[in-house]
Amino acid sequence: MPIKINSDNIYTTKEAQEFLRVSESTMKRYLKKGIIKANKVGGRYKILGKELLKLVSPESEEKVRRVYYKVKEKVKKKIENW
Repeated sequence: MPIKINSDNIYTTKEAQEFLRVSESTMKRYLKKGIIKANKVGGRYKILGKELLKLVSPESEEKVRRVYYKVKEKVKKKIENW
């Protein structure tokens, strides 16, 4: 059964991992790189639901798409100058 995320709830890394359907190593990488913001409490990460929802929101996808196309255009221009 899929997990339903409430933006105001606090989730463990395991719960977040299940919601995002990512491996444990990917979850660790997300936390380490700050892709998912979390707080350590008693040596364990606690993640706000709104942080998980930000990651999967359509707005996030659109931002990524815009950045991708900007980078792509820069690379094209750079290659044309070779």
